[in-house]
Amino acid sequence: MHPYKKGDRKGILVRAFLSGVEKCEVVDSSQENGPRYEMELIHEDGFFETLIEDRDQVFPYRLRAEQRNCEIRQFYDPYSFLPSIGDSDLYLFNQGNEHRIYEKLGAHPKTIDGVPGVSFAVWAPNASRVSLVGSFNDWDGRYHPMRSLGASGVWELFIPGLEKGEMYKFELRAKNGDLFLKTDPYGCYFEAPPNNASIVFDHSAYNWNDQSWMAKRVNHQALDQPMSVYEVHLGSWKRRWEEDNRPLSYSELAKELADYVVDHGFTHIELMPVAEHPFDGSWGYQVTGYFAPTHRFGTPDDFKAFVDYMHQRDIGVLVDWVPAHFPRDTFALPGFDGTCLYEHEDPRLGAHMDWGTLIFNFGRHEVKSFLVANALSWLDRYHIDGLRVDAVASMLYLDYSREEGQWIPNQYGGNENLEAIAFLREANSLVHTYYPGTLMIAEESTSFGGVTKPPSEGGLGFDLKWNMGWMHDNMSYFEKDPIYRKHHHNNLTFGMLYQYAENFVTVFSHDEVTHGKGSMLMKMGAGSISDKSQTLRALYGHMWAYPGKKLLFMGSEFGQSEEWNYDKSLQWHLNEFKDHSGISCLVRDLNRVYREEPALAYTDFDSQSFRWIACWDADSSIISYVRTSPDGRSKILVIGHFTPMKREKYRIGLPSAGHWREILNTDSEFYGGSNAGNVNGVNSEAIEYDSFPQSGEFTLPPLSTVMFKWEG
Repeated sequence: MHPYKKGDRKGILVRAFLSGVEKCEVVDSSQENGPRYEMELIHEDGFFETLIEDRDQVFPYRLRAEQRNCEIRQFYDPYSFLPSIGDSDLYLFNQGNEHRIYEKLGAHPKTIDGVPGVSFAVWAPNASRVSLVGSFNDWDGRYHPMRSLGASGVWELFIPGLEKGEMYKFELRAKNGDLFLKTDPYGCYFEAPPNNASIVFDHSAYNWNDQSWMAKRVNHQALDQPMSVYEVHLGSWKRRWEEDNRPLSYSELAKELADYVVDHGFTHIELMPVAEHPFDGSWGYQVTGYFAPTHRFGTPDDFKAFVDYMHQRDIGVLVDWVPAHFPRDTFALPGFDGTCLYEHEDPRLGAHMDWGTLIFNFGRHEVKSFLVANALSWLDRYHIDGLRVDAVASMLYLDYSREEGQWIPNQYGGNENLEAIAFLREANSLVHTYYPGTLMIAEESTSFGGVTKPPSEGGLGFDLKWNMGWMHDNMSYFEKDPIYRKHHHNNLTFGMLYQYAENFVTVFSHDEVTHGKGSMLMKMGAGSISDKSQTLRALYGHMWAYPGKKLLFMGSEFGQSEEWNYDKSLQWHLNEFKDHSGISCLVRDLNRVYREEPALAYTDFDSQSFRWIACWDADSSIISYVRTSPDGRSKILVIGHFTPMKREKYRIGLPSAGHWREILNTDSEFYGGSNAGNVNGVNSEAIEYDSFPQSGEFTLPPLSTVMFKWEG
C-alpha cells in the first residue's frame, strides 16, 4: 500500500500476487468491521490491484482472499510492515563492525505491531531481485520479492503468520538475468542432504542450567589451570550397530560421552566441526551452514542441551571453527548474488589449492562481519568455551601451497596475507572482550611469530597453539625400531628450543590417524601388539609429563588398532584385552597426576619450571627432566627409557636431596607391563652426577616413562 498520483487519478494503491485466488479484497483493520475494497484481477496468474481513491493516507489493512475451492482466508500483507533492520545496523554491517549481525540477518521469529511472524534478511548487493521462497508460497519467487534497503546491499521482508519449522530459501536474479536458489548464509538449522533448505528456528525457547559453570569459567580456563582435551568426532565416537549403524543423538551423546570423559579425567572435549555440512566425508571441514549445528544429531536446542549437560558435569566444550575456506557447493556461499561476494574473484587469491575450496575475502567489510559474528554466535547461542581455528597457516600466507606465479604478493611485496592477519587479530580481541575466559586455539604449523601473543605486542591474539612440531618429531621417533632411535635422539630434545615461544597444546589429533597413516598403536616401532602397547604407553607418559596442555583424539586413549573411519564406531571391544584397556587405565592416571601435581599442569607455560637432568644418552635412548612448581615445593622427576631392555642401577643426577617416590610407571602391571620399577622409590646420594651434587640409582623398565615425586 502506497500513495499514488498520476494525472487526475490519485489515492492509495494496493497490489498483491495471490496464485489460485478468484477474488481479493483490502480490509481496513484499523477499525472493527472496517470497510472492504475489492481488488481487480489484472493478470490471470493472480496479480491483483486496486486504487482506493477516497483515502489519502496508508492505513493498517489485511487481504481477504477467496480461493477457487471457495475457501476464504484473511491475512496481513507482508508489505504493510516497515523494515525491522535499522539504519545504524546496516551502517555498522557495511563498515565491518556489526558484531551481532546474526541477530539481524537470517530468519528471526518476532512480533511486529502485535502480529507474530518471521523477519528475513539477506546480503546480496549485486542481485537485481531477491525473493523469499518456501513451502508457504509453493517455492514461487513471484510471491514474496524482498525489499532492497538501499546501498547497504541488504534485502528484507517480514512474513506475518510464519512460525518456527518453516523451510525456506532465497531466489536470486543476477544482473545478467540468471535465476538461482541459495540457502541462508545466516541460517541456524537445515534439512538433511541431499536437500538443503534452511529451517526457521527460535533461539529464545531454551533455558540454560549451566550458571555455575559459566560463573567460574574465567578462572577454570586460565592458562595456569589443568587442561586435558578429548577430541571427538560425534558421528563415529559410538554408533548403534543394531539400529542400522546409526550415530548417537545429541541427547544420547551427552550422557554417555560425559560419563566417559569424567571417568578418564579429561577436563574438556573438542568437537570436530559441528557446523552444517553436506558431505560426511569432509568430517565437517567443508561448511555450508556456518551458524547451524548439524541436523545429523538433533535440533539446535538439542545441541544446546548437550553443551549444557557437559557444563553441569564440569566439562568444557571446544569446537573446531573453519574460517579459512568454504566449499564450492552452488546452493551455499559461492557466487552468492551472481558475483564473487564472499570469495575473491581472482583464483590466485580465492581458490584453495589443497582442498578445492574457496577462500574468504577477509578484506571485505561485510565478510568480516559475517565471520566475526559467526565466532561470537557459537559463544553466545551455544555457550561454547573456546574455538580451535582450523588451518590458520593457510590464512597467514598468500603463497600457501602455491607455486611461483600462482599467488599475488601483498602491497609491500611480501607473502603475508595482511587482511587475514588483521581479521584474526580482530576476531580474537572481540571474542576475549565479549566472552572473557573463552579460549582461542590456533592450528598453525609454521614458525609465524607471536601466534599466542596479544595484538598489542604484534601477535595474533590466540590463547593457545597446537604444537605440531613436537607432534611430528616425537611421532617420527617412536615410529622407528628401537635399534635406530639412538640416531634420532634430537627428535626428543629439539622441541625444548622453542617450547616457551608460544603457549602450546601438546597434541595427537585426528590428523595423526587418517589418510593411510594408521592408528597411534599400529604406528609404534615395535613388533607385537604388546610391544606396541608398551611403546605407546611410554609415549603418552612423556606427553603428559612434558610442558603444554594436552589433547588426544578419540580411540587413541585405548590404542585402537584400525585407522579412524568417520562412518564407523570406535573399536570398543578391544578394551576386553589388556594391551588396550591398560592404555586406557594409564590415560586415567596420567590425567589424575597431571591435575593433582602443582609442578605439572600449573606450570605449563613457566619456562622456569622445566630443567633437563640429562638429555645426552642417545645410545641408551634415555632422557630425564624435572618439573618444579613456582614455590619449589613440588618437584616431579621424569625418566623416559625407549629401548626394550631393562636397566638396573642407572645413575641420574637429582636437583634435591631426599627421597624420590615413584608415582607413575607406564610399565606397571596395572597397565599390562612387566612391573619392573622402583617400588620403594629412590633415596638421593651425595654423589655428583649430571652437574648436580646429588644423584640416585634407578631401575629403568623397558620402553617406559616413569615419574618420581620429591618428598624431601
